[in-house]
Amino acid sequence: MFSSARIVRKDRLEGFLERLLEDREVFAPVRKGGLVTLEMIDSVRDVILEYENTKESPKAAVFPQRETLFGYQAEKGKVALDVPRGKEKEQVLFGIRPCDARGLLLLDRVFGGDCGDPYYAEKRAKTLVLSLGCVNPNPTCFCHSMGGGPCSPEGSDLFFLDLGDRYMVEVGSDKCEALLEDEAFEDADEKSLALSEKIRKETEASMTPLALNENLKEHLGRLFDDPAWNALAETCLGCGICTYLCPTCHCFDLCDEAEGGTGERIRVWDSCQFPLFTQQASGFNPRPTVKERFRQRIMHKFSYLPETQAMLGCVGCGRCVIECPVNLDIREVMTSLSEGTVPA
Repeated sequence: MFSSARIVRKDRLEGFLERLLEDREVFAPVRKGGLVTLEMIDSVRDVILEYENTKESPKAAVFPQRETLFGYQAEKGKVALDVPRGKEKEQVLFGIRPCDARGLLLLDRVFGGDCGDPYYAEKRAKTLVLSLGCVNPNPTCFCHSMGGGPCSPEGSDLFFLDLGDRYMVEVGSDKCEALLEDEAFEDADEKSLALSEKIRKETEASMTPLALNENLKEHLGRLFDDPAWNALAETCLGCGICTYLCPTCHCFDLCDEAEGGTGERIRVWDSCQFPLFTQQASGFNPRPTVKERFRQRIMHKFSYLPETQAMLGCVGCGRCVIECPVNLDIREVMTSLSEGTVPA
């Protein structure tokens, strides 16, 4: 638990959100058709906070599915570049789940470092993460097995936990100093602190942990050439929906769209599950079949990223479990690989 905590009574939450909307862009869960999605809101009355998870992750707020990096115009041997202006307003991701907040931490590591991505960094610096704990996790969720938890404040600037008539609010960063001066916040009392801890423990205990190999990264390395991958990938369609919905998948392609001497260089999401993902200019493709591409996804999340970023590339949100059109369950895949029970 973070060192400081506050209380927001539910009858004061609407006023707090209205004040956020005055000078910030606020993204929150809303019902759109039959789905719950994270959308930029105009009215706090559109916000719903009793939901399992949004259809898509919030990563597009800092890593858009399609993003213009710059425009260019070539004329008489000269090239002029036009770099889009960054966001003017701060943006707030309100009510996202702890798994998605934790997913942003991995994106921070991937797009940060000594050779950071300025487009990501600019948006991330102007983003506040106000997450909402899961007191009734979806049966497809397995965040606790991935190092997080349904009531984990990790990755959040403010973390809200439903206590019934009020929210416990844990403070995770100094980015929210100004927000804490809002009239909606009160000091946390001992009763609320005790209740939040009770809810946290009960919620975590309700989740079934995955039986994973204790040395998973090394174990997967030994299985790289195992024929088990053929059986695991047999039903995979290579549609890529798992990677597009994932909070941590971050592969992208760069494309030029030009007409005459004018054009744009854009960045678009890509997927390791697509046949052309690693095809080289010569035509050679080191991952020519679904098996190699399926193995790449698993190895990247559970072996390569722990090696390079010291963090698993999966936060256990369960979106890929729910949406896979052939019911390929990553939990079953990882359990099978860990136990060595996959038929060759």
